[in-house]
Amino acid sequence: MGFFSFLGRLLFASLFILSAWQMYNDFGDNGGPAAKELAPKIASIQRYLVSKIGDGVPKIDVKHVVLASMALKGLGGILFIFGSTTGAYLLMYYLILMTPLLHDFYNFETDDPKFHAYLPDFVQSVALFGAILFFIGMKNVLPRKVIKKKPLKTKTT
Repeated sequence: MGFFSFLGRLLFASLFILSAWQMYNDFGDNGGPAAKELAPKIASIQRYLVSKIGDGVPKIDVKHVVLASMALKGLGGILFIFGSTTGAYLLMYYLILMTPLLHDFYNFETDDPKFHAYLPDFVQSVALFGAILFFIGMKNVLPRKVIKKKPLKTKTT
């Protein structure tokens, strides 16, 4: 059981680790393809925050968002392999922050081809989030170590 649990965590985390490694290799001076994809979405969030809060909103740098997502995926995946709930929480934070940003199917009509491109990726991210919740739930339910009670010895006088 222990080997299969480790293998499952390894295969699950490999999705995040390999993605972070690919982002690292493509990063370059401008943040790579991930920054190009995120730039218009971050700009729209920046405009929204300025319209609601005012000009005091700090500028969000796209390269910092890409670096943060690489760190969350890489470190979270490595920790998750060894059964750490901290790694699971890091992966969960990545999914919470980046899924609505990357897979914004809700901004398109149902007859738009982008809707059908983003929706399966969004659903996959929700399923991954559910798997992480299941892992955290199982870690909290199962006892760490079963303590065997020693039988009481009768006293002789």
